[in-house]
Amino acid sequence: MDADRTPKPVGTVWGLLVLNTLGSTGAETVVPLPRSLIQMVTMGALVAAFSLALVLNLRLRVRASAFLFLLTLLLVPSVIASADLQSGFGALFRCARLALFVGTLWLLSRWWDGGATFVRHHIRMYFLVLCTVAAGALVSPGAAMPDLYGGRLVGALWPLTPPQIGQYAAVIIGLAVLLVLGGRTDRRSAALVIVPSLVLLMLTHTRTATLGLLVGLTLAIGSLTLTSAAARRFFSWAVLCAAVAAVVFASALQEWFLRGQSEENFSNLTGRAKVWDALLAAPRTIGEKVFGMGLGDKSFDGLPIDNSWLAVYHEQGLIGVGLVAAVFVALGGVALLRPPSLARACAIFLIGYCALASYTEAGLGDASPYLLHLAVAASLLAQPAAAAPLSVPDPPRRRVPRWARTSEVT
Repeated sequence: MDADRTPKPVGTVWGLLVLNTLGSTGAETVVPLPRSLIQMVTMGALVAAFSLALVLNLRLRVRASAFLFLLTLLLVPSVIASADLQSGFGALFRCARLALFVGTLWLLSRWWDGGATFVRHHIRMYFLVLCTVAAGALVSPGAAMPDLYGGRLVGALWPLTPPQIGQYAAVIIGLAVLLVLGGRTDRRSAALVIVPSLVLLMLTHTRTATLGLLVGLTLAIGSLTLTSAAARRFFSWAVLCAAVAAVVFASALQEWFLRGQSEENFSNLTGRAKVWDALLAAPRTIGEKVFGMGLGDKSFDGLPIDNSWLAVYHEQGLIGVGLVAAVFVALGGVALLRPPSLARACAIFLIGYCALASYTEAGLGDASPYLLHLAVAASLLAQPAAAAPLSVPDPPRRRVPRWARTSEVT
């Protein structure tokens, strides 16, 4: 199906999914927003997204997708582990949310055709989110860079944490750079997205997002170097600039990267390693090891897990870990089998970014921005739908006079 035939309301559906995955926790906002109100807005956005997607796809036409099939299977251990209410009724609520989220993606898969349509929706929606962050910084710089977060940029209008802002900025920067290299947008339009997003990324001091951006772009541009002269030039200049910056600004880069932390604090990943060790050492039954403890808030003993694989193991067990790993294997395998193209490069960037970020960020087992990133990658790797054969009208019949229709013998 041609990307030009994608209905415009599909972008609205995507925006509602983005709103749903923003979350309800973070820094204190300029205007205090009750968490219950934020949860009502985000959950209402998901219900609205599913309803609108259903209206747009009343005939329930979907495209076969290993990515969506594996996400659907992920619901099985989630429901089994949550059914005993060990994690409370909130676990079943999160299962319903995940089911609506995956169902909406199934409905949108009708328009997955390997084009850049969903890439553009992704960039627009997250750029709007970053605009609210920038507006909050202008309205109240103190609230946007509180001491509680070490002076790092947070969301002052909507409660967003520095890792969230860094993630959104890094993803749209990478996609915008690739669109420029692929000739799908002009440099001026890309600069309007890349420059402010890069400033916000630096203000968040988010190491995971920065490394994910660099590694993802390296993989993506590397996949284009054999077929794109622009990619080769960009890669060469990027390597040269990185080498010069590493020599000239070595001390400043090291200070930015360490964020004033001690070597011990840095070595245990800001306390994450201690939570991971405690989670792995906790006693579990065989059922809890296989199916997990049920969907929760991605925390252990009140502390954030901040690792997608351990969070999935804790909540969805070994089955969940296997399914999430299968998602990366499926998407990565398809990307490697595709010929070099812009769509393939964008997909590789998103897959590489999510794989690297999964080490220090949670979200691969539940409705999250990371699943939206991978959904965009799946849409880029989908084969264009075969065009329906044109029906050739029958040639008009020649009118035969009545006197010539029968032969008479005289």
